[in-house]
Amino acid sequence: MPIATVNPATGETLETFAPLDPAALEQRLARAESAFGHWRTTGFAERARLLHRAADLLDEQLGEIARTMTLEMGKPIGAARAEAAKCAKSMRWYADRAPELLADERPSADDIADSGGAGAFVRYRPLGVVLAVMPWNFPFWQVIRFAAPALMAGNVGLLKHASNVPRTALALERLFVEAGYPEGCFQTLLIESRAVEGVIRDRRVAAVTLTGSEGAGRSVASVAGDEVKKSVLELGGSDPFLVLPSADLPAAVARAVTARVQNNGQSCIAAKRFIVHADVYDAFLDAFAERMRSLVIGDPLAEDTEIGPLATRQGRQDLEDLVADAVERGAKVDCGGARPEGLSDALAGWYYQPTVLSEVTPDMRIHHEEAFGPVATVYRVESLEEAIDLANDSPFGLSSNVWTSDPAEQEVCVRDLQAGGVFFNGMTASHPAFPFGGVKRSGYGRELSGHGIREFCNITTVWQGR
Repeated sequence: MPIATVNPATGETLETFAPLDPAALEQRLARAESAFGHWRTTGFAERARLLHRAADLLDEQLGEIARTMTLEMGKPIGAARAEAAKCAKSMRWYADRAPELLADERPSADDIADSGGAGAFVRYRPLGVVLAVMPWNFPFWQVIRFAAPALMAGNVGLLKHASNVPRTALALERLFVEAGYPEGCFQTLLIESRAVEGVIRDRRVAAVTLTGSEGAGRSVASVAGDEVKKSVLELGGSDPFLVLPSADLPAAVARAVTARVQNNGQSCIAAKRFIVHADVYDAFLDAFAERMRSLVIGDPLAEDTEIGPLATRQGRQDLEDLVADAVERGAKVDCGGARPEGLSDALAGWYYQPTVLSEVTPDMRIHHEEAFGPVATVYRVESLEEAIDLANDSPFGLSSNVWTSDPAEQEVCVRDLQAGGVFFNGMTASHPAFPFGGVKRSGYGRELSGHGIREFCNITTVWQGR
């Protein structure tokens, strides 16, 4: 895939980039190794000062950065601004809390005495150079939620971003350089996907984190495993959205729409499978389809646009194939199901209507595969037990959403849903204070919170004899 900025709203190629040649790549790897040699000894106060400065610069450049994201991957401009603002907020969160999150841990005096020592503690030390292989769907946030904790822990970062967001990738590097970070602390690698294996295998790279497809995750994990290097994977999701009889139905419908079409439906944690109890199924489906049908499709740079284009031509084709397979096998199209009509000639890009499918069965591809676009599947169930069984009938386990006011039902869901998160009476969202990640084929490890900042640390036992 060429490294290029292609406007998905129009299909126009705006700029192309030459990948780094071997000499330039070697220079950046050497620079990263050198940077870690001194950055790891920098105190928390200096690390926090620089991260706060980067957050301030991000706030100042928010409009420009948001426009870059929208032009490269098509998210509505309001959502792009919100993404940039969220990044700045999270950078400040880690800058202020890293000393506490990485403070030495001391066992009890009884345990120390039992070990035969006079003292002992656990210290979190940085691993070194960490490679981040990142996707295009949240092109700033996915990177910052790795970079902020990694840098605060004393690691240095190399970014291999998706090939369709090179301008965003370069803007990220520029942000840290302008903030005053030492040379080599955070660098973007404009390289092709086939070059990633060589970077992971390089002796100077200590670990790798990837957010992306299951296929990419398997590839990166196999190489990291072969090299015995730490890896963290956040892969796909097909999150369930359970609606039970005690739910506030109007609120559930409104949030269901947002949960499905956030980022034009291109989000791993977007709700995708809507599992609704028979008592409220008809009312939910009618209202949900009507709200999805009424969403405004248009130019993502326009303030009133709610649905922009999909990021790539192939992404739209993959979505169309999933819908066609479901319809051929008997699914009902309650709204959408096609490319939109009536857009201006200028908007010749990769648009797809918000779509609701019901009467979905397990023999349809969409039942088990991730629909990465504004397509929702709706299921009728007769009980909470059936709802949980259906929710767990997926190779993914990233997060889940449940609408119920019954504490007993909530407890059952926390116990039985196979997911990295259970969100009640709301929608799944990421926040720096809470760990983020999944189970099954949604990956392993955690980002964000104290769990995330410690993923790329050498958890060191220090024992002192008598």
